Amino acid sequence: MPHQSPPLRLAIIGLGPRGLGALEALVARLADTGRPVSIDIFEPGPWPGAGPNFDPAQSPLMLLNIPIRAIDIDPPAPAPRRIASFAAWLMSPPDGERFPARAELGAYMAARFRALTASLPEGTVLSRHETAIRRIEASEAGWRLDGAGARFGPYDEVLLAPGQPATRPDPQLARWQDHARRCGAELLPAYPADRLLEAAEGWAGKAVAIRGLGLSTLDAVRLLTLGLGGRFEDGLYIASGREPARLLPFSLNGLPPWPKPASEAIDARLAPLPAETRAFEAALSRALTQPPEAALVTLCTPLARAARRVLAATGAGPGGVEEWLSAERETPAAQEDPNPTAPLRDGLAMARGVRPPSPGYAIGQIWRHWQNALRRGVNPGSAAPGTAEALIGFDEGLKRYSYGPPAAAAEELSILIETGIVDLRIVDDPDILLTDNGWQLVEGDEGARAEVMVDAVLPSPALQGIEAPVIAALRDEGRIVPVAKGQGARIRPDGQLIGADGRVQAGLALLGRAALGSVIAVDSIHDCFGASADRWAEGVLTRAALSAAPAASPG
Repeated sequence: MPHQSPPLRLAIIGLGPRGLGALEALVARLADTGRPVSIDIFEPGPWPGAGPNFDPAQSPLMLLNIPIRAIDIDPPAPAPRRIASFAAWLMSPPDGERFPARAELGAYMAARFRALTASLPEGTVLSRHETAIRRIEASEAGWRLDGAGARFGPYDEVLLAPGQPATRPDPQLARWQDHARRCGAELLPAYPADRLLEAAEGWAGKAVAIRGLGLSTLDAVRLLTLGLGGRFEDGLYIASGREPARLLPFSLNGLPPWPKPASEAIDARLAPLPAETRAFEAALSRALTQPPEAALVTLCTPLARAARRVLAATGAGPGGVEEWLSAERETPAAQEDPNPTAPLRDGLAMARGVRPPSPGYAIGQIWRHWQNALRRGVNPGSAAPGTAEALIGFDEGLKRYSYGPPAAAAEELSILIETGIVDLRIVDDPDILLTDNGWQLVEGDEGARAEVMVDAVLPSPALQGIEAPVIAALRDEGRIVPVAKGQGARIRPDGQLIGADGRVQAGLALLGRAALGSVIAVDSIHDCFGASADRWAEGVLTRAALSAAPAASPG
């Protein structure tokens, strides 16, 4: 009789976009294996495929920071026969310049998951459990999972795709949480959006401080103005009377992100040429073998060359690029205008093409176009930890350009500043004093009291701060360790975890932000459907083929 392989048993814990991307990559390869496969999905949320960050029921005011034309996450073949690309699925008529709502992308992801489950390859069984997994244990038969009053397994392969796992608050936030409990002040995270909006119905006339000045803060500002009935009309903000009296955002450097180019035509003038991208890829390959400082210099050489060309072509003049990059390598953003309105005023003019780009704006937009090339080069894990840490730090610093908001969102913020609802006088790393009913922000001679605090800072991916039970238990057992202090988990290129003893945890993998340090540029939706998912899926099937191969007969 022919050898019959036993079913391959898999579990995927978390099915937001990253879990969906991994599942799609695996299913796309299963038809060629002929092996029966059993896949258990563990996702307690109501929208598998979307996850909480892209909940289709959330406020439509929560926007993506990329236009429809730049969202390139088509399903892998043969999936296009089941569901169209995001743009084709969403639009009628098409408008590639629109920045879609997160809820729209979430609805698309949920539809993709339904389409996938409706046309699985023969021999593939997919089951969904609305259960949060708290613990993973190794056994001779495979990995076993503990949920709420239930056990599952054993499994040959387990993938953790946690999105943003629960994280221990940093010391400042923990102190504020304790203060808020004692004095009755309100302290809320920026997400989930609907919870913030519900609480904000009682904030009319109050001063609200917002910790952070990035994209999450822009989301919070939209909720606390447009979400409460305000509107923009003819370049003015028309208040509803339900808004807080003042919004007081602040951050460590007091600088908001720079807006993205306002149209595809303007973006094209700031994009690198194919030859420049090839030069960057070659430089990245060399940089991965070098010490940290040398690696950044190597990487900045093609970046400077492309920036000089862009600046010359747009009439800005090619000067100042090397000086700007040198400062950026030493202290990110130290070379920027300290006035917090500069990225809004000057950035909007550059985003609309009415003013030539500055060296920083040109460099940042070129870097944005190189994000996929950066992932392809770094994420296979060939760099030494120190070099990877330097590259990640450089990339994180440039996010103020490469992950910037829509130009329309930056314009709305500018109008709110002019109106006086958003106050940036106390924005640059102010002292925060605790008061009887809230907080007092102090910067130089300026001060303001706030009765409400909104935390809009994305938690650090540092492994030691993660509180999600399933990850915390693996960390305590030494099955998951940081790639370096303050960073995420150490993984192989295929996502398999490496334990404290340096050994691979065979069949136990993790993808996403919790692995920052082993991988780079993980905060984009494109990373969920890229090479990391493909490497994991190929690794699963390679290991399955090896385990299913019949042993050679003695003789």
